[in-house]
Amino acid sequence: MKKAFLLAVALAWACNSSQKTVSESTPAPKQTAEPTAYAQTITSEELKEHLFVYASDEFEGRETGEPGQKKAVEYLKTQYQAMGILAAKADGDYFQKVPLEVSQVPTGNVVFNGETFELGEDVLTFTTAMGNFDEIVYVGYGVEEGDYSDYKDLDVSGKLVLAKSGEPMKDNGTYAVTGTQEPSAWSNMSEALGKKAELAQNKGAVGLLYLDEQNFSRFKGYFSYMKTNASGRMQLKDETSDYFFLLLNQNAAATLKEDIMTATAPGVFKAEVALNIESANEAVDSENVVAVIKGSEKPDEYVVVSSHLDHIGITADGQINNGADDDGSGTVAMLEMAEAFKEAQEKGDGPKRSIVFLHVTGEEKGLLGSKYYTDYDPIFPLSNTVANLNIDMIGRIDPKREGDRNYVYLIGADKLSTELHELSEAVNEKYTQLELDYTFNDENDPNRFYYRSDHYNFAKNNIPIIFYFNGTHADYHRPGDTPDKIEYDLLENRTKLVFHTAWEIANRETKLTVDKAAK
Repeated sequence: MKKAFLLAVALAWACNSSQKTVSESTPAPKQTAEPTAYAQTITSEELKEHLFVYASDEFEGRETGEPGQKKAVEYLKTQYQAMGILAAKADGDYFQKVPLEVSQVPTGNVVFNGETFELGEDVLTFTTAMGNFDEIVYVGYGVEEGDYSDYKDLDVSGKLVLAKSGEPMKDNGTYAVTGTQEPSAWSNMSEALGKKAELAQNKGAVGLLYLDEQNFSRFKGYFSYMKTNASGRMQLKDETSDYFFLLLNQNAAATLKEDIMTATAPGVFKAEVALNIESANEAVDSENVVAVIKGSEKPDEYVVVSSHLDHIGITADGQINNGADDDGSGTVAMLEMAEAFKEAQEKGDGPKRSIVFLHVTGEEKGLLGSKYYTDYDPIFPLSNTVANLNIDMIGRIDPKREGDRNYVYLIGADKLSTELHELSEAVNEKYTQLELDYTFNDENDPNRFYYRSDHYNFAKNNIPIIFYFNGTHADYHRPGDTPDKIEYDLLENRTKLVFHTAWEIANRETKLTVDKAAK
């Protein structure tokens, strides 16, 4: 209402012939500078110089919380200080501490109706699960969306819940949630597991027992690896709770409820359950690195450029996973963009909106650093965050891809804002002429990359995003991901694309319109 009123006053003023014209009374708004000259400061030579340091053996694979990661964050801090770019935090600290914990591999067993199941065989969990129960609330598929709910008329507060994978269907063969023959996210093996666990917790359940043969096979291998290597599951300390989640295979689930595969009606049933699984937590010291160039006209609106600073460290046999592409390439790209924006600022052409350079930790452990920034401690308000441009692997070529090598995969540009997608296309056509490949932007793509890098924590908060990605390759998460294999001319051009896109978003008159709902 206030904006509408001010607009009406402005129009009335402009139409009054007795008043001075705008040009007579006030200076014309400053025109946005041409960014090409500043983009030219982004060079393959400087990208290479940075990356041969950042992805060197000295940095020991940048494992989250380990000495190599500490060397990495110090390197980033030193670079921003040398460029004269300020820390984002008001106290001048470039480091945003991210409170992390590692849950050690749990041990123990469960007893269902008198039958004992050892952890790691028919039952899996990565946290403590203790307690005795004499009844369970069966919630079918454990789905709730729109008018449909498996929890209808059920009180699960303080109770143990049992659910199974999949989602309900109607008698006519359509899915109850979508009303079509297309399944919803509740059927996706990666997304559904988290959605159902979170729903049960939000309903007040003390824990969820979940039958899912596909995820059971997947996580059993992960559990065995962790147990063999004495490693644990990393998580945000703020998210630890007494709530537990147990994956069951069909053998264990049928011991609890014999007809679980066919039973559709939710309800309470009697069962004897004893959970005897213990674990311990160990604190991990880690941090995001955050710097900012303040906007000249709209300093309280923010364009966040992000990449993850961590990698997976050293293998059991002592080989270093250097992570040159994942995500050394994105990290050094940000440094070069920061240099370009800083030079523009020094010449009086600084961005109208503030540019935030967010290097996040814990991406390899579950997008933890970006989640902490968005969900717990956003240094700058999310309500004033205009967009997030996230870079994760832009230095190599996908061997499975056919076509021009001068490409980049774009993911998510059209998910929330039509304007952002159109802006991205126009910027590329004008400045970089890359082939923008949307293969992994497909809703049905089984890789689900949209949900697998740090941009997603912004997208879920209705902030428009673009994820820049070159695809995986044979050296992905292996010691072979070294800086000598980077295609530096491609890294340069892809970096320039992100820079030009950030420049356009930062300098346009209006914020990007969000015209689609977050998924």
